[in-house]
Amino acid sequence: MQIKQPFRAYLATKDDSGDTHAEIVPRNLSDLPQGDVTIQVAYSSLNYKDALSATGVYGVTRNYPHVPGIDAAGIVARSENSDFQPGDRVLVTGYDLGADTDGGYEEYIRVPADWVVPLPLDLSLKQGMILGTAGFTAAIGINAALENNLKPSAGEVVVTGATGGVGSIAVALLAKEKFQVVAVTGKADAVDFLKFLGASRVIGREELNDQSNKPLLKMVWAGGMDTVGGNTLSTLVRSTRNHGVISACGVVAGAELNLTVYPFILRGVRLIGVDSAQWPKEPRWKIWRRLAHEWKIEQLEDIATTIQLEQLPEYIEKILQGKIRGRVVVEINGELE
Repeated sequence: MQIKQPFRAYLATKDDSGDTHAEIVPRNLSDLPQGDVTIQVAYSSLNYKDALSATGVYGVTRNYPHVPGIDAAGIVARSENSDFQPGDRVLVTGYDLGADTDGGYEEYIRVPADWVVPLPLDLSLKQGMILGTAGFTAAIGINAALENNLKPSAGEVVVTGATGGVGSIAVALLAKEKFQVVAVTGKADAVDFLKFLGASRVIGREELNDQSNKPLLKMVWAGGMDTVGGNTLSTLVRSTRNHGVISACGVVAGAELNLTVYPFILRGVRLIGVDSAQWPKEPRWKIWRRLAHEWKIEQLEDIATTIQLEQLPEYIEKILQGKIRGRVVVEINGELE
């Protein structure tokens, strides 16, 4: 496959004062990190982690200049690994992509073969990125809850941060599993959107923000998917019914968790941490196959906004301000199929 050079990349740099700047620059294959598989990127996506990396927030990316983008879907251009051939449709989510390894906001990436997953045939490259890390994370959390015996008959389940990437997909996936989904959001105009995804009802953030510090609250929820952390998660744990299951993956509302052990030892509540970045290859592939088949979301195209590389600064600011609804897909080369 012919590789065009130079190609475009969204490069973030830090100046001597520590300020971060980003712009579209030309790059060549020699600028890419070492790896077994070179991929022509069709689409990437915008996640909160990408915004932190692109703006130089401490703790995500240590080394600059850097190309953000923790997700990429595209076509194999070159491969030194027999598992992949030029022309294969693939995706990469997680691992170190877009953290300290140059990520998906450029026309080509080069990564270790162990990071690469064949794209299921029933998903387009764009659909792979509408899901991306957010969809994969939601699926892991819900899969874990089901494996821990969370059932629709147990009652209502909560999804916090429900208009975000993980939250919106979690609402749709839980609805597919026939749960009564209660979507939690701070956006008053999001009710129709969340019910379109499958929420049975929508509540405001204040209803899941108990400030009493009581070790246990009235039992309300069968469990849920928390994407924000902080006191929201604390309230959810304290108000979950006996043997309820909560999957948690976010810290937007805070990394501290003010809890006693009582929800766990008196009610048997299970709190499951969800880390999608380091999942091994075979279980990762099983989750992607599920997302392409029995968990394929009919509303998938409707929850996504597609942007160009040039629009990244505007949308990075929006996601940092909590003004994004659903998923943002970044078109790099467009459909290559």
